[in-house]
Amino acid sequence: MTTGCTAAVNADVARGWLPPETEGATTTTDLSENLWVGSWIAALAVGVITWGLIIYCIVKFRRRRGEAGLPPQLRYNVPVEMLFTIMPLFMVGVLFYFTARDQHILENRYDEPAVNIEVVGKRWGWDFNYTDAGVFDAGIQAQETPDGLDFDAPGTISTLYLPVNEKIELTLTARDVIHDFYVPAFSYKKDVIPGRTNYMSITPTKEGTFIGRCAELCGEGHSRMIFKVAVVSQEAYQQRLEELRAAGNVGQLGPEIGPAHSLGEDSNVPGGGDQVEDQQGENAGGQNAEGSNG
Repeated sequence: MTTGCTAAVNADVARGWLPPETEGATTTTDLSENLWVGSWIAALAVGVITWGLIIYCIVKFRRRRGEAGLPPQLRYNVPVEMLFTIMPLFMVGVLFYFTARDQHILENRYDEPAVNIEVVGKRWGWDFNYTDAGVFDAGIQAQETPDGLDFDAPGTISTLYLPVNEKIELTLTARDVIHDFYVPAFSYKKDVIPGRTNYMSITPTKEGTFIGRCAELCGEGHSRMIFKVAVVSQEAYQQRLEELRAAGNVGQLGPEIGPAHSLGEDSNVPGGGDQVEDQQGENAGGQNAEGSNG
């Protein structure tokens, strides 16, 4: 048992104590993890050297009994000043190189993604347009219970379905304020900004259900702006698309329908009067689609 616990601790240490679900979740997760762990190792090395020098100076140059006055004062020390200038520049340069290298890989868009999905953030939920299939899914914020947030209440948070081992491009935009699309298991997040389109290219490699969150403070419902990500087989993915089609979720939910909280019965958007309201009376936002039954 001791051996097993030691092995588990060593594995956690090697991965920088990151959540176990992040391991191998996408083709780029390990890249982000290696940068994270490497940065901590470098920071720890710098910290140990700095702490060692501080302790050395405290001990060596302490005032001893019987001494009075100040020790000899130096106006400058060229070697030390060169060291204090060159070493920080070197450390920043190394960190910049590896960060820029990994960021270039992470931000590189696929030339021909197999799956295209549009993600629309809103206060305080997420809409997902499966643009290749012409269907959509929509949700509102997670509901509070005495035991915390309920991630499984019907008709609340939405689930983003992704086929495993397929190149996927997510198109990210927002309907009202700035949000942030964040899936901790993927070790990747990106801002979702009104009037601007961002992209996220991923290839999930491990089936499972993961929790996603908004990582940008966006109002009173920010903490409940949750969604799920289900990485499934190609067959299960196609089945989900057919379920959405059978439910009448045909069409696209675009950001142009306006802020989630501003739609009402007087809205000139088709289905605008059929908005679902949460416990605060805020509209779910976009629970209708062009070309759909609303």
